[in-house]
Amino acid sequence: MGYQAHFRVWRGADDGELQDYTVEVNEGEVVLDIVHRLQATQAPDMAVRWNCKAGKCGSCSAEINGRPRLLCMTRMSTFAEAETITITPLRTFPLVKDLVTDVSYNYTKAREVPAFTPPADLEPGEYRMQQVDVQRSQEFRKCIECFLCQDTCHVIRDHEENKEAFSGPRFLMRVAELEMHPLDEARNRPEQARGDHGLGMCNITKCCSEVCPENIHITDNALIPLKERVADTRYDPILRFFRKKKE
Repeated sequence: MGYQAHFRVWRGADDGELQDYTVEVNEGEVVLDIVHRLQATQAPDMAVRWNCKAGKCGSCSAEINGRPRLLCMTRMSTFAEAETITITPLRTFPLVKDLVTDVSYNYTKAREVPAFTPPADLEPGEYRMQQVDVQRSQEFRKCIECFLCQDTCHVIRDHEENKEAFSGPRFLMRVAELEMHPLDEARNRPEQARGDHGLGMCNITKCCSEVCPENIHITDNALIPLKERVADTRYDPILRFFRKKKE
């Protein structure tokens, strides 16, 4: 049996406001279903980005009651029937309209990560890896690039001026994935993480891991190991000694 739920949804651009709606909710529905019903019955001009409705494209990212979440993976059954549900756009990125934000910052940062560089003497199909090496980075490949981790990261969420120097957890995780790949021969990925991507600005609060819809342990399995590798290559006294001898 359905019920009437109270929603507050952000409408407009930067000068917009939260508007109140009462919408029918049926058993088994997710928040994206309610947004579609709003578009069909009360707000035909409401802008929302979505694609697969299966939690695999990452398009329908928004903030629900202040928490970054996927609209298509947030079930209405998680809320009390009398609860007011507030839907707002991702706060970290420039607002386009309603629930749609400009996430081009993320694609700019993606292009700054050097691509996988295999050994020159190996042809495709000749790559060989230990299973433990496959498993180490396989977790990171589950990323659907919803950018919820980027949105919740307070380094850029609360400090717009940091965006130029800091790539955010999603792309530091990409650097970590490549650094852990035994066939990647790109030089100095830990140093790139420190210098080009601002790894030192991350203070490992784990907020990125907490909102990941794929349950990737971004902090524990990517960012902390990457910081350890930076410390090893940059500050380990023995490695520094041999590095200076080579210079």
